[in-house]
Amino acid sequence: MSRAPLPSWLLRALQVLGMAWALPNTALGLIAGGVCLARGAHAHVSTRDLAIVFHGVPFGPGGALTLGNVILHTGHTLDEPCQTYAHRAGHGEQPRILLADHERAHVYQYMVLGVLFLPLYGLCGGISVRNRFERAADCYALHGAGWWPWTRSQ
Repeated sequence: MSRAPLPSWLLRALQVLGMAWALPNTALGLIAGGVCLARGAHAHVSTRDLAIVFHGVPFGPGGALTLGNVILHTGHTLDEPCQTYAHRAGHGEQPRILLADHERAHVYQYMVLGVLFLPLYGLCGGISVRNRFERAADCYALHGAGWWPWTRSQ
């Protein structure tokens, strides 16, 4: 059974509430992004991703990190293909996903869990294929649905 889409005004209201709930994490992202701007990164607002995206972040092994409604990205575009966590861990072949879709799922997770996101993320295994947040983000990037980390299949 499919659900009827939410009225646009209700969706916007829920997004604003989610952004407010994620604001402490977003503030951390903005501080990190500010440091990165001083080191040559650049930023833009992505309405598609509901985030401020900092590109050219000069630290980390590559890829992206989401903090609230901020995405810190080492490359120049989030529309680049990448491998899923399961694929990289050798858990079978999976098609490549778009990094933007994976990070957008994390933005949604932050907007629902707010200040609880980081502790729960850490308790679920941190940055690894074991982490249900990462598996859910990969699922969303693969199928356009399934970003919530607590589903029956998780």
